[in-house]
Amino acid sequence: MKILVVGSGGREHAVIKKIKENPSVETIYALPGNGGIAGDAVCVPVAATDIDGIVNFAVENSIDYAVVTPDDPLVLGCVDALEAKGIKCFGPRANAAIIEGSKVFSKNLMKKYGIPTARFETFDDMSKALEYLETAPIPTVVKADGLALGKGVVIAETRDEAKEAVVSMMQEKKFGASGLRIVIEEFLTGPEVSVLAFTDGKVVKPMVSSMDHKRALDGDKGLNTGGMGTIAPNPCYTKEIANRCMEEIYLPTINAMNKEGRTFKGCLYFGLMITGDGPKVIEYNCRFGDPETQVVLPLLESDLLTVMQAVTDGTLASCDVRFSDKSAACVIMASKGYPSSYEKGFKITIPDDILPHVYVAGARLSGDALVTSGGRVLGVTYVADDLRKALDASYKAVRSIHFDNAYFRSDIGARALALKED
Repeated sequence: MKILVVGSGGREHAVIKKIKENPSVETIYALPGNGGIAGDAVCVPVAATDIDGIVNFAVENSIDYAVVTPDDPLVLGCVDALEAKGIKCFGPRANAAIIEGSKVFSKNLMKKYGIPTARFETFDDMSKALEYLETAPIPTVVKADGLALGKGVVIAETRDEAKEAVVSMMQEKKFGASGLRIVIEEFLTGPEVSVLAFTDGKVVKPMVSSMDHKRALDGDKGLNTGGMGTIAPNPCYTKEIANRCMEEIYLPTINAMNKEGRTFKGCLYFGLMITGDGPKVIEYNCRFGDPETQVVLPLLESDLLTVMQAVTDGTLASCDVRFSDKSAACVIMASKGYPSSYEKGFKITIPDDILPHVYVAGARLSGDALVTSGGRVLGVTYVADDLRKALDASYKAVRSIHFDNAYFRSDIGARALALKED
């Protein structure tokens, strides 16, 4: 089979490495891929948002199956366009990808169908939003409606911070058109859990839970990032919580989307918070999370391509989706200064025995050398019998990888270990 994977990050590298395990796969094309992905797939310089370019390449190269992973092309209708040419795909169509593409849509969906989430108000008029903030409970959360590279959320500790967030989104257009509508919602407290789930629009098969570490610095300090590391499974996600989520969140979400004529097929990401009132949805993503994918897929014992095809064909109910009961840990190696300004172009040296455990996110090839080209550069993942062993292995590997201005958090998994030991 000839497979096409749209995207260029560590998530895509993890997906490609897992798909390669299927013996029927002859060639994997990554559009556009990156310097590290080039070791596992044929990289083609077509942007993930160039829908026409992706479709033309798929048709001209007789692609058998396409996997669309980033949010932008999904929201732009990449799956719709490929399917129109008879190419089978993994990923939701545009009318279902709106569950991530519009926070206003997703919050209203949850309200309409009684899916537990934070209380909220939506605004497309800045003066009304500012007026609302005069009496809104503080702290509060301000969210841009549309896609904003995972950065369109502000947790405001004061009324002034909340107002600044509103003005930056709605007047200064910090996130472009994505911030012309906003959601202001209740600030929830409790441990966060990420759950990715396969769904064909009829059944939901959750993957192993994970815990992301969003802040740039140790101790969960510093700016929010795309994720500085992950562990799986998440010790906060008990069997009791999992059962409640299935009954109160997962199945109701899929049924709600069906009732709205927006059947969701693909990977649906549930960003959850376990509050004193039970689990609530913080956000939906219409695709694999990054870097959560880098700890979840290494624990998948079933064949990924087979599961994806079952999602596409609507036969997920009869498909074996099985995960290891081991633990996985991923430590992100970033460029110093990320997520603000950082330098690029530094040569990366990775020992050969560690390469199978490395997912490349922000690197390109310069001749034969791999050099840094982004903020998050690498994800280093190990699987072990318990979390401490997985973390020890990941950190040992990280310390043997070299590039100038490399930075990583030294406390990934510390909270999870503390919870396990309590």
